[in-house]
Amino acid sequence: MRVSEIMNTRVIMTSPSEDADRAWSVMRTRRLRHLVVMEGKRVVGVLSDRDLGGRGGVTVRKGRTVAELMTRQVVAAEPTTTIRQAANLMRGRTIGCLPVLEDGRVVGIVTTTDILDQLGRGSTRPTVRAERRVRRAPAGHHTLGGVARTRATSRAAKEGARPRARASKATRAR
Repeated sequence: MRVSEIMNTRVIMTSPSEDADRAWSVMRTRRLRHLVVMEGKRVVGVLSDRDLGGRGGVTVRKGRTVAELMTRQVVAAEPTTTIRQAANLMRGRTIGCLPVLEDGRVVGIVTTTDILDQLGRGSTRPTVRAERRVRRAPAGHHTLGGVARTRATSRAAKEGARPRARASKATRAR
């Protein structure tokens, strides 16, 4: 499965000169955790709710711009990137989203939530289930309490006696 199949195509963007409080307000009202930061037609960063300090980050955001708080090293994906590759990119770099770029322009965004949603739904491929085989104990064996025993040990178990220990090879050789 490819990123293009699960990505969100309605990407909310902001500029580096935007006020951090304003960006937080947009994220809160639209219930987003990531904004793509654009300068002209070029992606210059990603801004997450963690970059803005979350709900208690008023002091982090006060008087600052998006450019001061954004993550500048953008890791991006292409629409043809597999979900496994995207998940490994995000896990390996401890990031929560990947902007999806096609020919240098933003066409979508994929987040950990998108990948987890897909994982929760399961694969759309048909599953092949292994056939269950019933195993039977060889002739002369009985099960008692889920443990296969020979007739001699099961008779001793019924009588309450402890089964005799077998002699080791070293003892038998003497």
